[in-house]
Amino acid sequence: MTEPAYVAVDWGTSSFRLWLVDRAGQVLAERRSGEGMLAAAKTGFAAVLQSHLAAVEAPSHLPVLVCGMAGARNGWVEAGYVDTPAPLAAILKQAARVPGETRDIRILPGIAQRDASAPDVMRGEETQLLGALGLDGASDALVCMPGTHSKWVRVTDGTVVRFSTFMTGELFSVVSRETILSLAVANAEDAEDIASFKAAVKSAYEAPAFAANLLFTARSRQLLFGGTPAAARETLSGTLIGAELAAGLSGALPAAGVTLIASGRLATLYRHAFDALSVTVQPIDADEAVRRGLSMAAAAIWTK
Repeated sequence: MTEPAYVAVDWGTSSFRLWLVDRAGQVLAERRSGEGMLAAAKTGFAAVLQSHLAAVEAPSHLPVLVCGMAGARNGWVEAGYVDTPAPLAAILKQAARVPGETRDIRILPGIAQRDASAPDVMRGEETQLLGALGLDGASDALVCMPGTHSKWVRVTDGTVVRFSTFMTGELFSVVSRETILSLAVANAEDAEDIASFKAAVKSAYEAPAFAANLLFTARSRQLLFGGTPAAARETLSGTLIGAELAAGLSGALPAAGVTLIASGRLATLYRHAFDALSVTVQPIDADEAVRRGLSMAAAAIWTK
């Protein structure tokens, strides 16, 4: 039977993912829950982690490597930041050890952009970048990382040069649930309307200054011309993503196009969005990227 070498954890704001991994980087066991930073701060980070370690029968000597919001100021132990321009290799050297634990637990740092005109931070995404691009990275990569807070990152020769955060996912949640537009999308359920989504992406990409107006058309079009709740929901989603892409694609595009690090429905939506704009995409699964990044970091920290 393959022996585990370490435990990898991606600890987000609202989600928790843990993998028991062997020396070859193969996953031996996996755990997922909604015990992200917000929940763990109340329950206790050590208690949450221990419950999952017990569930996968992780030996008491096994080290644990964590990325994400557990290292935030309001997390378990603040892991600090690597400042831009940030070599991805520097992430491996600045992992913070959790004090008072018999087990060796390390938390990887985030990346900070200390620019007064465009201050920004990331936690967790730096590990995905590491796993997707490697230590050396591409000579020039533009990376799109969709999520509640989407990241657009410029990486040159293994160094994060600049990045921007867009609250696209969070805005969609608020607008579709807490505004008048919630009436338009009621009962949309899982139905899809790709044509409406792509049309909204193109409209917002071409006129991002009109994004707030374009959002309202999800309701006005439905009232005046009919249309399904799914079409209205896809109009909201496409408008917000189109406005994001207008900013993210405003600079020079690398020859290889955009590197898209995403999973599940977000990966599908963003591929449709880029397709609507005829932009070449290099897709990478987000789960695989974060596991690979944690594996690289674990090897650097514990392999002698």
